[in-house]
Amino acid sequence: QVQLVESGGGLVQAGGSLRLSCAASGRTFSRYTMGWFRQAPGKEREFVAGIRWINGNTYYANSVKGRFTISRDGADYTVVLQMNSLKPEDTAVYYCAATERNYFAVPSSTAATYDYWGQGTQVTVSS
Repeated sequence: QVQLVESGGGLVQAGGSLRLSCAASGRTFSRYTMGWFRQAPGKEREFVAGIRWINGNTYYANSVKGRFTISRDGADYTVVLQMNSLKPEDTAVYYCAATERNYFAVPSSTAATYDYWGQGTQVTVSS
């Protein structure tokens, strides 16, 4: 059974940084794509960043490009989202997701592609 457990959310002032972690277990994830999505109140869930485990290819939403960095630690199947220069509009519940059904060179940005989801962690950025 695949389990994804996020941690690292919290409250931070605008311009600050947070580091989210996603601990993945239950499978060998070497052929998986891992993604981070977020959902703000009253809004749809949106893609933030993704990484293909096998080759480290990454893909970012335009809104976070240059500020957020996604990385993976193969030793214990942990995916990290380093978030810098945070803005109030980054406030949302952040979800880790995983899929084996990503057939392209870059990570999918479509939520429907991802089969496994964590419970989410709240990120709040104050102005």
